Amino acid sequence: MTALSAAGLSAIAPQLERLAIEVPSWAYGNSGTRFKVFTTPGTPRTVEEKIADAAQVNRTTGLAPAVALHIPWDKVDDYAALRRYAEDLGMTIGTINSNTFQADQYKFGSLTHADAKIRRAAIDHHLECIEIMTATGSNDLKIWLADGTNYPGQGDMRQRQDNLAESLAEIYAALGDEQRMVLEYKFFEPAFYHTDVPDWGTSYAQVAALGEKAKVCLDTGHHAPGTNIEFIVMQLLRLGKLGSFDFNSRFYADDDLIVGAADPFQLFRIMAEVVRGGGLDEGTDLGLMLDQCHNIEEKIPGQIRSVLNVQEMTARALLVDQEALAEARGNQDVLAANAVFMDAFYTDVRPALAEWRESRGLPADPMAAYAESGYQARINEERQGGQQASWGA
Repeated sequence: MTALSAAGLSAIAPQLERLAIEVPSWAYGNSGTRFKVFTTPGTPRTVEEKIADAAQVNRTTGLAPAVALHIPWDKVDDYAALRRYAEDLGMTIGTINSNTFQADQYKFGSLTHADAKIRRAAIDHHLECIEIMTATGSNDLKIWLADGTNYPGQGDMRQRQDNLAESLAEIYAALGDEQRMVLEYKFFEPAFYHTDVPDWGTSYAQVAALGEKAKVCLDTGHHAPGTNIEFIVMQLLRLGKLGSFDFNSRFYADDDLIVGAADPFQLFRIMAEVVRGGGLDEGTDLGLMLDQCHNIEEKIPGQIRSVLNVQEMTARALLVDQEALAEARGNQDVLAANAVFMDAFYTDVRPALAEWRESRGLPADPMAAYAESGYQARINEERQGGQQASWGA
């Protein structure tokens, strides 16, 4: 495997410097499967403790300056104070994620529900989220819906799309000038016959009707097996409608594992399209966020490993020799074009990135630095009593 040289790193440094990956508050809480949520020592009991843990990821990597919140899981009385707390730790509040999938009233849907009163409650929740965005300085409202049906004939699929369009239009109208909405999609689960926003095309159709401040959020675990995710990335960037990523990894369904764990080559291919589509250019509004649950591994190291995986594959994607690739494509030289891609993918960027971190006052090995910091032992001791946070609270 060829190693990245200092000169090679210098050539890609301007774009690499712009890489920032938002981490999710819920990644630091307890999580598990639908059979069991596991408790762990040192788990945060408050949103402030979640932000403190997120700050450790940024302190060791320099890659994660923002933390996403989930409402109502992260509700507080004073959001301006929470914003100041985050800023004191060198963090900003990122995406505000709505939640219309746990209250009993949303059993048969939320923004798509047949009952106008239920839709009203769901819309009002999103308007509250926009108020929280204003108070915290967040620019993005992310909407993921569990809405759908389990049986043929259960619901009027066309009417549900109309209900969704009307609901989203009211939410969109409440956005501030610097705020935007990103609509996530998911192939299946918890609805199994049909999901109201199952794919990028449905999400695109809904946000395209709203305006420039509405875009698609792509979760890398939310696709049918065999889906060419990088093609979707390309198309949405081409259309100017890719707003953000939720990075994770999966083997079978929506596993929410550490990004790059199942298929690092897929992550490389995705980042190659991000680079090609201008997603790392100066002034880009493309957001990169993790959406993961750490069920059996330690949570803070899990997040550190995740952002490092994204950085490493981004560096490799930036190494693709675009001139050589264009020449091979122009000559219809299939193997040469593929070789250009594979040469970049097989380049070992880790030693160069370690030196790059050290030159910026960061630890060469963030995983080792965190292990040696004593932070985990301290929070294990200090966070006694109270209610541990989990993905459901």
